[in-house]
Amino acid sequence: MSNRAEDIRKRVARRKRERERMTKNIDNRVLWAEDEERYGFDKLSSYDGGSGEGNHPLFRKEWFLFKLLASACLFLIVAIMFKNNAVTFDSARNFVKTSMEKDFQFVAVSNWYEEQFGKPLALLPFKEQKNDEGKKSTASNTEYALPASAKILEEFSVNGQRITIETGKGTAVQAMSEGLVSFAGKKDGFGKTVIIKHADNSESWYGNLEEISVEFMEYIESGTEVGIPTATEDGNKGSFYFAIKQGDDFIDPIQVIPFD
Repeated sequence: MSNRAEDIRKRVARRKRERERMTKNIDNRVLWAEDEERYGFDKLSSYDGGSGEGNHPLFRKEWFLFKLLASACLFLIVAIMFKNNAVTFDSARNFVKTSMEKDFQFVAVSNWYEEQFGKPLALLPFKEQKNDEGKKSTASNTEYALPASAKILEEFSVNGQRITIETGKGTAVQAMSEGLVSFAGKKDGFGKTVIIKHADNSESWYGNLEEISVEFMEYIESGTEVGIPTATEDGNKGSFYFAIKQGDDFIDPIQVIPFD
């Protein structure tokens, strides 16, 4: 009987100690609400990095494997489609060819960015100049330098878009100012043409070229060879078209380039 009473006393004492410990822990807790909870948001749980990459909240192994499998399936489908010459796949094959051969419109994206944010993309390596206060700013006026051997054959008033410049036989056409090659190919009325976009958003056009020496989206310095001019009728000289475009309008190059 005494042993049973002793067991009961021990259990009562143990439960008392447990209640005291729980009460003490509650009293020691910080009852202040977190910032998220005070403003009506759920409390954000913190992330403790683990050793495995699969535990990272931004990485889901299942989703990564799914995208990998989908890419492989797409590749196989395109490969089978081009191996099979069935007429049914003609439209799909043409779409794939057009998508792969079409150049990404970097210049169009750059123009959109400038319209939205007011300055060129940082990827374009336009040089900066210092103003009178010593602060850096992108050049607002492009300086053009004409080759010493150049001679005007046709003035701007004749065409309203360009002038025709005569050079020595075999003399390469050089970029009159630094910039980004936004076009290199054939243009209506200009023939083989190179268009260079400058820091102030103006463009210089070099047309009537026999050969083009630069590539699309290439950044070039002033004086870089852009192409070879087409030979004149007598074959003793070369000539090319030169135009300056600001916005949607061509301007007379004589206004910005000193000619002898």
